[in-house]
Amino acid sequence: MAYDLKLAERVRASLQRGESVTERKMFGGLAFMLGGHMCCGVVNNELVLRLGLERALHAPDQPHIRPMDFTGRQLKGFVFVSPKGTDSDEMLRRLIGEAAAYVLSLPTKQHAIPF
Repeated sequence: MAYDLKLAERVRASLQRGESVTERKMFGGLAFMLGGHMCCGVVNNELVLRLGLERALHAPDQPHIRPMDFTGRQLKGFVFVSPKGTDSDEMLRRLIGEAAAYVLSLPTKQHAIPF
């Protein structure tokens, strides 16, 4: 699995605010989950953010952000942030905060209980 370990560690540190965070291998990278929903992640050397449909439509107006097109088709509600967009810890925390705010507004997923 190829993803930027340093960026993953910075994302991990940004999410240490009391939320219950889990990690899962996804998209050939690492995804960070809040309440059972993907919040953000790292694929190669880029940050992935889940912002929801409306916010993700306007996010590419900002520098270094583009729609997530992992499979050649745009993944609605998600964006990629290039390494230049995550240079500063302050910017990284702000971006992750936007994704976390969106994901925490969603109903918590109920996990199936095995029989």
